[in-house]
Amino acid sequence: MTTRAAALAALLILACAQGGCSQAAKTGAAATGKFAGLDGEILTWRKEIIAADPLCKSQAEGQKCDSFDVACKAERTVTPEDQARGITARVVAAMTWNGFDTKFLHAQNGSRTAEFVKNASGWTRAEHKPVNMGSCADL
Repeated sequence: MTTRAAALAALLILACAQGGCSQAAKTGAAATGKFAGLDGEILTWRKEIIAADPLCKSQAEGQKCDSFDVACKAERTVTPEDQARGITARVVAAMTWNGFDTKFLHAQNGSRTAEFVKNASGWTRAEHKPVNMGSCADL
């Protein structure tokens, strides 16, 4: 585990120990709610970025993608038309990371935005236009 990852893990554990985590998150109760399964879909998205993004292609030590961060997540309105099609939730999320440009041989930041849609079959993901990274509002 890298030093940065270990430090982040320690901070998260400390925050939860001091009451920074909700009881639902501690007990797993959120796993049955409206957004159940979304975190797993975001992790799958991250894995797909690592496998396919040009900034993640380098295999040299210190030149791999790291520092992934979900910059924002925001619920979108489910319209009556959506409901008629069985859609129960819409969420837009933006993710950032650090990668390495193998052509120009320097570190570079990457980002992607996606819309997640939930229906009875589960979550689907589609590319989304860029958003404000602080609020996930459309630009």
